[in-house]
Amino acid sequence: LAIAGTLKFNPETDFLTAPNGEKFKLVPPTGDELPARDFDPGQDTYQHPPADGSSLKPFDKWSGKDLEDLQVLIKVKGKCTTDHISAAGPWLKFRGHLDNISNNLLIGAVNIENDAVNKIRNHLTGEFGGVPDVARHYKKHNVSWVVVGDENYGEGSSREHAALEPRHLGGRAIIVKSFARIHETNLKKQGLLPLTFSNPADYDKIRPDDKISIVGLKSFAPGK
Repeated sequence: LAIAGTLKFNPETDFLTAPNGEKFKLVPPTGDELPARDFDPGQDTYQHPPADGSSLKPFDKWSGKDLEDLQVLIKVKGKCTTDHISAAGPWLKFRGHLDNISNNLLIGAVNIENDAVNKIRNHLTGEFGGVPDVARHYKKHNVSWVVVGDENYGEGSSREHAALEPRHLGGRAIIVKSFARIHETNLKKQGLLPLTFSNPADYDKIRPDDKISIVGLKSFAPGK
């Protein structure tokens, strides 16, 4: 139908008419069902975990105290899907290597301070840098941080790295107008607080250079 304008057209037997009036038939497509030189096995990048993993502690435990003076890492403007939080494409080769794949943390999110992507202010140095770089700098200097976001934060495929990466780089809470359900669950699994504004308009009150304290953690509960 797309080629001839009629379902009666049989490309194996019927002719088409060129603009100059000449009739012609389509050449049937060809291809090797199996590659003559076999398949490319690709590069084996698997790294076996250590025989004794008892000393590995990727995430620090909660101290039992309230979270004081958390730096706003980024106040995200507008839509922020799992692909904004943890980009796919070439980054997927680092699945299983948390530190490497964390270099794509929020590199697709729009910073409300400057409408730029992957350009946020480092409030320890005053300079601008990429989101993962600033997060790592905060972590190195024992500065915990939060992300502030908009509606339906974390929409998209159930990508666990979108929750693993902020946890790995020192995040403590994600505070948004509303969450995509699966992402909210993933954040909880990784020990991050997925918090929503009781009044969505409060999103407008938070500035990118603010610090936030989360108090009363021992008695935190859904809806409280």
